[in-house]
Amino acid sequence: MLSRVADSLYWMSRYLERAEHTARLIAVGLNLMLDQTPQSVGPRWERLLAALRAYPPPSGSSDAYAIARMLTFDTANDGSIVSCIASARENARQVREQISSEMWEQLNRLYLKVKGSSIDQIWQGEPLEFYQEVKEGAHLFQGVTDATMTHGEGWQFIQVGRYLERAGATASLIDQHFRPFLEAPSDAPVALDYIDWVGLLRCCTAFEAYCKVYTADIQPECVAEFLLLNGDGPRSVRFAADRIQHAMQAVSHATGTRSAGRAERLAGRLRAAMDYGQVDEIIAENMHAYLESIQRQCGAIHGAIYQAYVSYPVDTALTS
Repeated sequence: MLSRVADSLYWMSRYLERAEHTARLIAVGLNLMLDQTPQSVGPRWERLLAALRAYPPPSGSSDAYAIARMLTFDTANDGSIVSCIASARENARQVREQISSEMWEQLNRLYLKVKGSSIDQIWQGEPLEFYQEVKEGAHLFQGVTDATMTHGEGWQFIQVGRYLERAGATASLIDQHFRPFLEAPSDAPVALDYIDWVGLLRCCTAFEAYCKVYTADIQPECVAEFLLLNGDGPRSVRFAADRIQHAMQAVSHATGTRSAGRAERLAGRLRAAMDYGQVDEIIAENMHAYLESIQRQCGAIHGAIYQAYVSYPVDTALTS
């Protein structure tokens, strides 16, 4: 497969996963506004912005309208939903011959839906309905991809992009929620309440799945264990690490590229760390450092993928 094709498929998937993740966090944030105290408004939106690595708008971090506008429709913001979906569509356009017609049509429908909307339009109507349509559009694209595209090398690059993005985003989200909980003095008031922990689970579409494992008893340690180490939860870091490793093994086998070994080894190291992790040890030692390590490992895997498959020197290609 040409490096430009692999690159476009990889980034198409990452951008769409990023747009879906942002839409989900905004929807949960708006939902939580129905049940919050004045003291909790600012910290909740600040955590959301920090999890998305976004700067607060000039009007203030607790202004829901300004935050939603910036994270949804601001084309100057590369991480906004409209920017991510436009970037995903552009990458898909560059490899139009490699994807199915159904994939292209679904991505176009989602793009036109977002481009044809505005913050004032959705704010006066049903903003939650708009974000639900964005999420469903991304999920439908993933389903169409799995159902209509040959599960070969190109499909594997799509999986790597999706789950690398998901692993890093989930780790960042967990980090921002647990930081005030772990850093607060023992005699300080409760940093996060029940609604905040439920909100974290809903940000990962994991509340019902969590309740099936731990019942409705929301304990921070159990939340961390489920979102980090549960192998069956599709939004957990361990689940994503498993999919990344499988995809990298499949790509390496299909291409026979010698330099691909580093990317595969790094993916295997991340998977092994999740397989043998213990949540009590993670919390006791340094949870923030652990979550930052996950994000660094995701970055290292990304770099190794580029070195092996996208920006490799010509002499490497000739000797592979």
